Amino acid sequence: MKNMNWKLLSSEYLFKRPWLTARKDKVQLPDGRIMDEYYVLEYPTWINVIAITTEGQMVLVRQYRHGLGRTCYEVVAGCMEEGETPLQAAQRELQEETGYAGGEWQEIMQISANPSTMNNLTHCFLATGVERVSAQHLDALEDLEVYLFSKAEVKAMLERGEFMQALMVAPLWKYFSTLCKDCPQQ
Repeated sequence: MKNMNWKLLSSEYLFKRPWLTARKDKVQLPDGRIMDEYYVLEYPTWINVIAITTEGQMVLVRQYRHGLGRTCYEVVAGCMEEGETPLQAAQRELQEETGYAGGEWQEIMQISANPSTMNNLTHCFLATGVERVSAQHLDALEDLEVYLFSKAEVKAMLERGEFMQALMVAPLWKYFSTLCKDCPQQ
């Protein structure tokens, strides 16, 4: 197979923030051409969680998303913190955002929002048999509501295009198409 990797010639950080870093790279393509400006956005590792209660309800959150100017239903999601594994981050985020914890956990996929310009992955988890164990413990700027829906309701929302975040749509489709043993059929 042909080597298609680019050679990094230089790299300059344009700005660094806790949740976003922008970098300008100078790269050489395999055929020798030089690209003086290639921009990469660096983000922390992300996680998301499809959480299902012991009663079979799916746990969703609803929050305002300023980029689109919309309030959206979503699965639990967040960033991995220093020293955490993806599973630990997913379990922490679920409990902080919803108060739910416990259950059986499995990582169902890893995906990238945009591998051409972003350097991070999203680890997608399925947590079954979760229970409410505490109140929410939201960060200072978080404002979200917790909702429980049946699997049929969430699948219908997915089919209607009500989930806007592609990093959540992909694992939801995977769940309903290959992992859900008691899901509603078409």
